[in-house]
Amino acid sequence: MIEFSLVLLTGLAAGVLNAMGGGGTFVALPALVAFGLPPVTANAVSRVALVPGALASAWVYRRDVTPVGPTSTKALTAISVIGGGLGAGLLLVLPASSFDAAAPWLLTFATVILASGRHLSRALSRALGRSVGMRSRGVLIGQFALAVYGGYFGGAVGILMMALWTIGLDLDAAISNPMRITQLAAIYLSATALFLIASDALSAPLPLTAMLTGSVAGGFAGAYLARRLPAWLLRSVLLATAVITTVLYFLHG
Repeated sequence: MIEFSLVLLTGLAAGVLNAMGGGGTFVALPALVAFGLPPVTANAVSRVALVPGALASAWVYRRDVTPVGPTSTKALTAISVIGGGLGAGLLLVLPASSFDAAAPWLLTFATVILASGRHLSRALSRALGRSVGMRSRGVLIGQFALAVYGGYFGGAVGILMMALWTIGLDLDAAISNPMRITQLAAIYLSATALFLIASDALSAPLPLTAMLTGSVAGGFAGAYLARRLPAWLLRSVLLATAVITTVLYFLHG
């Protein structure tokens, strides 16, 4: 019962973190391994369990979602679903370790872009004499690549997504956070559907139920809290999460 409660609280914390800026996997995965699950099973369980929390956050944010530049939200979501499913399929046939070495450096780049991307985008616009703004096709191609990455590896894909939108479209991180949550839910939903069929996530029903329940509560609570934060504070939370996540990836590596 104590272990169940601890996993439940861990799911709650992971759901809040994902709604606020990301990094929930760093809380969820070690807890499941400590619970006694093999790392591969723990990875599948955490992926499946955190999806309802992302969906809960997306529901809270549903009226705050704004389009990503010139791109249709429906088209962007469809690309996220397709890419996430493809990435999950690759995970089932290829080793996930291939991204381990590159992940910290990808996150370092994304964190720098998140911190200075809007200033850099405007500087590039002045230098070029025109807007850097990506066209719809470019946004969709970038989103597809990130969705495949998210379904295959998943680590901090939300941070990379916001970095792409910041430098390519000069989007404010606080304003685009609802869309980030929505697209994460789309990526993970299709990946989870495949994991439920082809992985052993259902072989650990007790920790899966505990973490899933906690993540839903955390997803709701984190999204409601984020909606009430001033934009500058939410930007600070997102950037702090990106920095901490990057450091943790380096330490993990």
